[in-house]
Amino acid sequence: MQIYLPIADIPVNIFLLLAMGAAVGFVSGMFGIGGGFLMTPLLIFVGITPAVAVASVSSHIAASSFSGALSYWRRRAIDPSLALVLMIGGTLGTALGVSTFTLLRSLGQLDLMIALSYVALLTSVGGVMFWEGLRAIMRARQGALPTVRRPGSHVWIHGLPLKMRFKRSKIYVSVIPVIGIGLLIGFLGAVMGIGGGFILVPLLIYILRVPTSTVIGTSMVLTLATMMIATMLHAVSNHLVDAVLALILMVGGVTGAQFGARAGQMIRGEQLRLLLGLLILAVGIRFAVELVIRPADLFTIRETEPCQ
Repeated sequence: MQIYLPIADIPVNIFLLLAMGAAVGFVSGMFGIGGGFLMTPLLIFVGITPAVAVASVSSHIAASSFSGALSYWRRRAIDPSLALVLMIGGTLGTALGVSTFTLLRSLGQLDLMIALSYVALLTSVGGVMFWEGLRAIMRARQGALPTVRRPGSHVWIHGLPLKMRFKRSKIYVSVIPVIGIGLLIGFLGAVMGIGGGFILVPLLIYILRVPTSTVIGTSMVLTLATMMIATMLHAVSNHLVDAVLALILMVGGVTGAQFGARAGQMIRGEQLRLLLGLLILAVGIRFAVELVIRPADLFTIRETEPCQ
């Protein structure tokens, strides 16, 4: 059954989109992260232009993050002050990302930059996560104890000025790295159509020492804010948000997430990290292959502004 996507300007099988949404929702529920890093490439692989894929997935991620953030808020597993400072950087980063997105699109280099960004980000992050998960499994089989970082340990970031106390997370750090992390996540989300949870959570844990009890909920609040802003800016400045596409993906995503959450509870932590790293690495390699294979159409026609 074909359905026409008005902004993407192509007909797509509705059951294929529902299946993609359910599959990405399953992965999101299993690993506890947003699925933008997987959804955007899948849409590009089925023929949707990268610009429309990035802009439309932003609304899908925002909707998914809202339900998750609401659940964590009810359990008081969110640090409001930390989320607010992160959102300051996230708002700036998102605005900068959308401006960069618009500039690259006007220059005709957007598709290439999105592909290169995915190859660089996913292969590096996926490779690190895969190796870390593999080492954890090997240590567990050898009976070695995991390396535990002492709670009182600090790094150079903790010596920066403009410190602020985040009571619920029980940390006392400078707002400079907090705003910087928010800016990075907002920029990547706007340009690549990813929530950035698989980057944000490790940064909060290993750099800012945010406890696991508040890190997931706080990261979802930032993802919600940045993706909402990115969706509005993309819709106003670029007119690329396909509401029909986003709605279909959300229906499939909500369904798949329920099953993914149950499956994730049956797998050990190091095995989850290994599988997630392998998945991210595979998507990055797939993008790399797309860049080097010979395209079916050697030439494209793009409408430009008439000369005055």
